[in-house]
Amino acid sequence: MLEILPVTSDIEIENVVFLAKEIWSDHYVPIIGHKQVDYMLGKFQSCEAVSTDIRAGYEYFGIYSEGNLVGYLSLQRDLSNQSVFLSKIYIHSSARGEGIGAKTMKFILKQCEKSSADKLWLTVNKNNVGSIDWYKKQDFEIVEELVSDIGEGFVMDDYKMEKIL
Repeated sequence: MLEILPVTSDIEIENVVFLAKEIWSDHYVPIIGHKQVDYMLGKFQSCEAVSTDIRAGYEYFGIYSEGNLVGYLSLQRDLSNQSVFLSKIYIHSSARGEGIGAKTMKFILKQCEKSSADKLWLTVNKNNVGSIDWYKKQDFEIVEELVSDIGEGFVMDDYKMEKIL
């Protein structure tokens, strides 16, 4: 059974941060290296960073399969532009291939519908080929190339992808 539940308490945030470290260390080290992964975990996926995001209006959700936290996502709704930013969607490697991503995307699309959004967008590392392919299967298209300085000499070299709803 799959459940997608809001992340609101300190313990839920801690659980997401712990899972983020596992997922990022496994998935992103081959793409961007240990140093950048460690830096980005501290800057974007720490308890403080997640709490700050939530206070700023981002909505975090834990993805649970059979009661176990196997992933998380974060959305930021922009009602003025009728869009939703899919800031984060991560599923642990042990839970991939079970249809959890597709079910999670259905949940995200329902959230977009509740916001009367006409566009869902995200950013993805240009070398994250597997994820890019998966997004394309979900009807996302690459619309822009982005290079963002994130400090300490690191950059995010991404594609912006959009799905028209």
